Amino acid sequence: MTSDTISSLLENIDSAILGKTRAVRLSVVALLAGGHVLLEDAPGLGKTSLARALAKSLGCQFTRLQCTPDLLPSDIIGSNVYLPGTGEFEFRPGPVFTNVLLADEINRTTPRTQSALLEAMSENQVSVEGETRLLPEPFFVIATQNPFEFEGTYALPENQLDRFMVCLEVGYPDRTTERDVLTRHRTGEPVDRLEAVTDSQVILQIQEQVTAVRVDDSISDYLLAITHLSREHRELSLGVSTRGALTMYRAAQSLALVSGRDYVIPDDVKELVIPVWSHRIVCRGSFGDGQRVKAVQILNEILESTPVPV
Repeated sequence: MTSDTISSLLENIDSAILGKTRAVRLSVVALLAGGHVLLEDAPGLGKTSLARALAKSLGCQFTRLQCTPDLLPSDIIGSNVYLPGTGEFEFRPGPVFTNVLLADEINRTTPRTQSALLEAMSENQVSVEGETRLLPEPFFVIATQNPFEFEGTYALPENQLDRFMVCLEVGYPDRTTERDVLTRHRTGEPVDRLEAVTDSQVILQIQEQVTAVRVDDSISDYLLAITHLSREHRELSLGVSTRGALTMYRAAQSLALVSGRDYVIPDDVKELVIPVWSHRIVCRGSFGDGQRVKAVQILNEILESTPVPV
């Protein structure tokens, strides 16, 4: 039943988002692992469409938040509103009180407002004027951002990036796929015609199954070997943190389940190293796109030099 549900979810999204199979697959991996996704690329490559397709396929409550420079933290988490008739304050929840939150162009809003999502993404709760309020379950943030060299953008700080389980580049489709995209859009937006193939309760059940996926000690040692090599690398000023290692552990469990297995293999870790860790490490003397390119290069070097468990 679990495999059928996951397959239906992937096929449903792929039917509307052509040529983005890897991005779709890893987004579902993050969802089932209880993580969050950051889609990073130039405008017009389908980042928002992918997020909408995923949300519609889940059949969960969905809210889209368009991030702008004048957005305030209270616009995200909500605030207490004074009611003159009763003389009391009433809490009006913000868009974060949902199952799937699409934070579109998250780096167009200020770091102060970006930080309003930190507690929500880490602990599935928000604090408003000293009172803690739980968020619905499941809670999944899928954010998009344009390259921060673009005018009017703010780079996400390291602690914000660390809350995203995977960071993906959508990329340009090949010519054949792009022709199919043009054809599919003749009669309208394919995402608008998607129907839900599951619901929130099923997703919660699968998330519990992810934690039961077996991870052999040799796999854990392999993961930790890569982690410690990143901390010792001379070209990195910040290696993989303990939270990063834990995130990889859970993501590998989820990828195994999505692949139809109840156990993790080394290839799961190898496939996830770049999307899970490239946005968490900091290279010396590199900025912007150069930082990401160098991070990917260094992680690939570490992978090649780390013995794979048999």
